Amino acid sequence: MTATTPTPTDLLATTTIDAPRDRVWAMVSDLRRMASWSDQVVKTFVLGREVRRGTRFVNINHQGWKHWPTTAQVVRYAPPSDLAFRVVENRTVWSFRLEDAGDGRTRVVHRREAPDGVSALSRGLVGLALGGQDRFTAALQEGMTATLVRLKADAER
Repeated sequence: MTATTPTPTDLLATTTIDAPRDRVWAMVSDLRRMASWSDQVVKTFVLGREVRRGTRFVNINHQGWKHWPTTAQVVRYAPPSDLAFRVVENRTVWSFRLEDAGDGRTRVVHRREAPDGVSALSRGLVGLALGGQDRFTAALQEGMTATLVRLKADAER
């Protein structure tokens, strides 16, 4: 597992999973399963039957006793290698890129990017309710790494 130093905008975590890319893709593209791996996501409600570019969904997130919803839209969907969605409230783009690592293994790159910056609303709420930007960003980075650890364990069963 590798992780970069957290910044207020762009985060990265990677792992290699002993499972074929198609199996890992089936898992990460099933957005309803995200709560089983993510520290922050409690539940995901996908609006519509299948996930594809343009699909909208709602996450219920938490940090301790605090809960909040976010809405998102899939902005990249290229099976079996690239899934990305933009969170409306903060403008960040979260993604999973899957690469063939040889011998039936898959390299997973999990990113959070803010190509348009993080919204002022989000920065304000993070400062007021979630411990400030540095603390929240560090928690997100830890959560991304934990997500990949759980995804790896699940995929390798």
